Amino acid sequence: MVWGQRGNNRLNSKAIFDSDSGNYYKRITKNGNQTHAVGQKQPNAFGLYDMHGNVWAWCQDYYQENYVGAPSDGSAYLSGKDSTYRVLRGGSWFDNPRFLRSADRGGSEPGGHDSYLGFRVVAVARSS
Repeated sequence: MVWGQRGNNRLNSKAIFDSDSGNYYKRITKNGNQTHAVGQKQPNAFGLYDMHGNVWAWCQDYYQENYVGAPSDGSAYLSGKDSTYRVLRGGSWFDNPRFLRSADRGGSEPGGHDSYLGFRVVAVARSS
C-alpha cells in the first residue's frame, strides 16, 4: 500500500493499478504521493521507516542476472563481467505496486538520478 504524503490519505495502490492503470500515476500524485523525508510514515514491525515505496535504494553491488557466485558473507557483489549497472532495490512511490518490496531489484547506471532514486545510510554500532 502506498501512503499519500499530504493528509495521509490511505490508498490501496494495487486496487487502483488493477482497476484504473491508465490513471494510476495521476491518481497517486494527486493524493500527494512523492519522495519524502524518512520517518514521516509508520514504521514496519522492526521499527524501520520507508523500506518500501519511497525511493529505489542504490546498492553498491554490480547488477547481475542472478546471485550465482555472489559473496556469502554479506559483502558487496563487485565481481562479474559487467560493472556498468548498480543494483537498485525496493521500488518507489512512482512504480507499479508489484515492485514495492525489498526483494525486488533492478539496475541503473551509477550516474542515474531522479526523484524516485535514493540511498539508505547505514550506521554500525561500535562496541567499546
